Formats: sequence, structure tokens, C-alpha cells
Amino acid sequence: MNLIKKLLVAPATVLALWAVTAQATTDDAIAERLKPVGQVCVMGEECKGVGAVAATTGGGARTADDIIAKHCSACHTPGILGAPKIGDTAAWKERADHQGGLDGILAKAISGINAMPPKGTCADCSDDELREAIQKMSGL
Repeated sequence: MNLIKKLLVAPATVLALWAVTAQATTDDAIAERLKPVGQVCVMGEECKGVGAVAATTGGGARTADDIIAKHCSACHTPGILGAPKIGDTAAWKERADHQGGLDGILAKAISGINAMPPKGTCADCSDDELREAIQKMSGL
């Protein structure tokens, strides 16, 4: 009888070890398929991996030309709905005279004016970036 038990124990042990290994591999594969594709970061808290994203997307300071090209030119190049055109210093100067100079234009750009939403379409632009973009577009 001992011989029969020994013959049965060896294959049962091998089968049990194989099952444990197969389950671990399956759990890892399932976890890999279910892992989140992104992560929510809250301002003021450390967010792992954000530096890598910033490095791949440029990450550095934006220039006035970058902001104008991405956010301003759609309306200010053709002058849609009365928006002063890029480079039309006379039109920009007229607005500046009515709104309190460059600071007045900046305040209107930040809060929005007529059909232009607050900060144009650049919600993450700083006030200084907006000022530089306005100066570049207006020539003031």
C-alpha cells in the first residue's frame, strides 16, 4: 500500500504546484488588464508620474507665440465677432483707450468679454502669459 500512496502523492504534488503557479500568473495578468490608464492629481499633493508627462509634452514655459497659436489665433486672426485682429494696433489701441490701457484689456481677457470666454480658451494661462500674448498681438 505504501507504494501506491507514494505513486499517487508525487503526481498530486506536481499538480498542486502547477495550479498555484497558474493561478498566480492569471492574477497578475488580470491585475495588468484592470490597472487604471491614468490617475487624478490634486493640486498641492504629490502626484507620481506627472514629471514624465510634462517632459514628454514639452513641460517648459510657454511663449506668447505658443499661446497665440493655440488659443488666440482662431478668433483674433480673422477678427471673428469683432475681435481685434492680430497686428491691428489701431483697433487694439482703441480698445485700450476705452478699457483703461493694457491693464484694462488684460482684466477683460481674464474675466471674458462679449463672445470671448474667461481667459479666452486658455484656462491654465497665468496672468503674465496672457499679458505677453496681448502685447504680442496688439503691438502695445
